[in-house]
Amino acid sequence: MSTAASEQRTGGSRLIWVPLAGFVLLFAIVAIGLWRPADRTVRSALVGKPMPGIALAPVVAGKPGIEAGRFAKGQARLVNIFASWCIPCAAEAPQLLRLKAMGVPIDAVAVKDTPAAVAAFLARYGDPYDAIGGDPDSAVQFALGSSGVPETFLVDGNGRIVEQHVGDIRAEEVDGLAAKVRGLR
Repeated sequence: MSTAASEQRTGGSRLIWVPLAGFVLLFAIVAIGLWRPADRTVRSALVGKPMPGIALAPVVAGKPGIEAGRFAKGQARLVNIFASWCIPCAAEAPQLLRLKAMGVPIDAVAVKDTPAAVAAFLARYGDPYDAIGGDPDSAVQFALGSSGVPETFLVDGNGRIVEQHVGDIRAEEVDGLAAKVRGLR
């Protein structure tokens, strides 16, 4: 009977470690999730498809608005979704000016903005845009599958969206982006 009691105590003492093992396993799962978080970037379903039929009125004097026919004229271009109130958009401005200086055509969609605020933004940070259309209700932004500002779409000369760049364009990305636009010409 002493061996049976001894085995019962040993089995019982093993059960005491089960909650600790469960806690360690849960801790490991949480730690891995924090160390390598999931990519929460929302990608546009329009990549590889034609630009939607959009028509945006001009938002600043002296610049045309944006209409769908503009994108199928044989010239690859960037379409930048931005806002004057967006801090990363201000940080992106020097890179867009560099792209413009490299000969990359850039159009813009000004999201939830006013003409005065956009004009002040361009006066402060520079104007790299060939055309700027106002999107006061974010309808075009959502039609493109954009989830925020800034975002930039690379559109080929046939009006097909080739690539989506989520977030601000960084200095180290300018040359590669310019090469992609040139490669589509």
